[in-house]
Order: sequence, then structure tokens, then C-alpha cells
Amino acid sequence: MSELSTKPDRVATRRKLLVYGLNYAPELTGIGKYSGEMVGQLVADGYEVQVITAPPYYPDWQVFAGHSNWWSSLDIKSNGSLHVIRCPLWVPSKPTGLKRILHLLSFALSSLPIVIAKAFWRPDVVVVVAPAFACAPGGWLAARLCGAKAVLHIQDFEVDAAFSLGLLKNTFLRRVILAIEGFVLRRFDRVSTISNAMLNRLSDKGVAKDRQLLFPNWVDTSHIFPLETVSPLRTKLGFQPSDVVVLYSGNMGAKQGLDLLLDAALILVDRPDIKFILCGDGAERARLKQKYAGLDNVVWMALQPIDELNNLLNVADVHALPQLADAADLVMPSKLTGMMASGRPTVASASDGTEVHAVVSGKGLVVPPGDSAAFAQAIRTLADSPDQRQALGRISREYAIANFGKAAILAKFEQDLQALIRGK
Repeated sequence: MSELSTKPDRVATRRKLLVYGLNYAPELTGIGKYSGEMVGQLVADGYEVQVITAPPYYPDWQVFAGHSNWWSSLDIKSNGSLHVIRCPLWVPSKPTGLKRILHLLSFALSSLPIVIAKAFWRPDVVVVVAPAFACAPGGWLAARLCGAKAVLHIQDFEVDAAFSLGLLKNTFLRRVILAIEGFVLRRFDRVSTISNAMLNRLSDKGVAKDRQLLFPNWVDTSHIFPLETVSPLRTKLGFQPSDVVVLYSGNMGAKQGLDLLLDAALILVDRPDIKFILCGDGAERARLKQKYAGLDNVVWMALQPIDELNNLLNVADVHALPQLADAADLVMPSKLTGMMASGRPTVASASDGTEVHAVVSGKGLVVPPGDSAAFAQAIRTLADSPDQRQALGRISREYAIANFGKAAILAKFEQDLQALIRGK
């Protein structure tokens, strides 16, 4: 099944766009993946784009082989339509609350002179991607120096998440940082984010409705789709046709709440037909592997290359989306788009009224955050009902096509950029 698309007309005149953010291609997961695909589409639509970013490091928390953690500059397209500048940063091997702040600040400081200097390039629009919010003031200043429009795209309310998850705890510091955040947010011409609940959070922070944009994450449903045959990766891993495979694929950090999933696996050791795969990397992986080392029903896999992603997602009979309660509406998991496009049901932990609860309900099963017994029971229910899995998977696929299609979402964002440039 191919993706529904509405491609905009190529821009009449060559527009100049400066994209400023911590994560970018060739990172395969999270913000870097989406920023890279966004830029790729805008270049294809006729924009001249320059990107200021860091060396790729996520989710391994170490700079990728073949990349230097220093200032570098590279023309990606021979006609000069894409130019990428990388600025160094400190990458902690074991990120904690304070270390994460220093990590983000290190990039904001090393890149600040570069982004200010780019005012002389005179872009039409400066797009800042958060995290890192610490980059927002520099990006806004560069836009104002050259008369460009300033757009802040929020993938993650990192300040709220840091306090809600207990990474930062000082009450006075919270008030100060939130006041600064609100002041900065209200300076931008447009502030976009990835879910309706996060738009409501922008309103709470004082961003006027006419300055808000919905710019959700997407999936290319022509590349992620249900296979008509058994995934070759499933066969390679040695699973039997009778096995019910529960897959988590993505970052393994604090806010993912993976203890919940592994506790569910512990509860389900009485079901040898239910297997769990945890695929990916991140700050919590080593701790989790050590804590749950005795679980024979869990397979640990490294992050798979992008050309294996569809085969990986098709290994699953059920996708797992555990989350900590306090993170449920501060972040909208980008992995959910691919999970649904693969035509499999999802078991998610989310409170009623959150965006994740609204999206997954009716296309999978949703249980209260923190309840590993309920998570295990939901998996057991789907394991025992192939017909229910098939029906929910079909609905998930249809929802992904209608709401997460890559071409339509990027076309709408390009139209929003054009309207902003024209002053509408």
C-alpha cells in the first residue's frame, strides 16, 4: 500500500533556510532522523538550506566512528543547496540530570558564534529544533539580526521533563528556568510541536494560538508496511510460528520506563510462547541488562540499520510502549508512528486524557502507568487472541496512513513556512 501524499509546488524563488539543532542525520532514531528527513524534503522542494548541528552521537552517547568532535563544515549537495556545519559538544558516557544540562549547554555555547555569523548569510527563516532549548535564544537573535522569521520546533519539553522525572529538583531553580523559557517562547514568530496536548502546553506557557503550529512526527508508509510473508529477521532469530513476539525498539533512557516492560516479562515467564525483544541503545541499557540478566524470555538486540527497520517491526506480533507517568504528555514517542504503520497492535502505558492514550486507544490496549501486572495482562490478552491482534493491527495501519503520512505532513509544514515568509 502506498502513502497518500499532497506535494506542494516547488518554491517560486530559491528560499534560504537555516536549521539549528543538536541532532541530525545520520542519527537513525529520534530527533536526528526527523530533522534529517525534513531538511532532505525542503532541499528537494527547492530551498537552500544550511544546518548547524553537533556530531552524531545518539542514542549511543558517543560520537559516531568517522566523525570528529570538533568544528567541521561540509557541502552535502554539489550545487550548494545543503551545507552542514557541525560544532563540538561534551558527551557524557553516563548522562545524569546535571550532566545532561552541561551536555546541552556545551553545544549551545560552541555553536553560538556560528549561528550569529550566519545572520550575514541572510536566511529567510531560522528554524531552531528543541532540544536543545538552550539554543533558542541564539537562533532567535540570529533571525532578528538579519530580519528573518524565527521558528522554534519543540520535539520535547525538556525543562518540564527534567523536573517531572526528578532529574532536577530545586523549586526556586524551576521557577527561574520556566520564567526564562516562557519569555523566550513568546519571542518567536511561530512555535511548533508534535501533538495537540503539547500545543495545549504551549498555551499554558503563554504562546498565543495564532503563533502555534502543529507539526507532528511522521512515517513513510510506503517503506514501513505489513509484510505478506514472515519477516526474514524473525526466522533468523529462531522464533517458532507459535511464538508471540513483543517488541520494544528505540532509545533506552530514563523516560522510556523500560523497567515496567521487563517486570512484565518477569511476570510472564510462565508463558514460554511469549518472547520479548528489546532493540536499541541508550543510557539505561547496561543497567537493565544487568538487573534482568536471568530472563530467558528476553532477547537483546543492537540498533538495526534503517534498511532493516521494516523487517524488524514485522518481527513483532505486539509492540510495547512503556512510559513513565510524568513523561506521558511532555513527549510524544516518535517510534509510535512506525509501530502503527507496521500493522501491529500496541500495548502502551498512559493515563486517560493524554495524547498517547487517545492515539493508541482502539488500535491497541492502554494500561495505567507504572502497573507492570496490568501491562503483562494486556500482553497475555493479545497473545491469546490472534483475531484481535489482526483487527487492531489493521486499524493501526489505517490510522497511520491517515494521520502520520510523511509527504502530507512535510507538505503542510512547507506551506506554513511559505505563509510565514509572505507575512500571512
